[in-house]
Amino acid sequence: MNSLESYLFVSSVLFSFGIFAVITRKNAVAILMGIELILNSANINFIAFNRFGNFEILDGHIFSIFVVVLAAAEAAIALAIIINLFKNIGTVNVDEAKELKG
Repeated sequence: MNSLESYLFVSSVLFSFGIFAVITRKNAVAILMGIELILNSANINFIAFNRFGNFEILDGHIFSIFVVVLAAAEAAIALAIIINLFKNIGTVNVDEAKELKG
């Protein structure tokens, strides 16, 4: 049961849910959560390939730590943009963000 295919299946399901959330949601916070799901599916792939690839070094774990750091920075910047968007136009709907262009 504990095989590479099972990890890849879980990762692909997470990636699919993340893509679905990014494409279908209009709320900026929900889109951000979809991006986080996509990054977590990449982390699962890094760890799984490192575990089942019989590597002596921990490259997958190191890449996963970099992805977590990237996700934290992305979340901080995206939430600052979302707060600014809400302050300026009163909503976090990304379709309403067109008003910021002009």
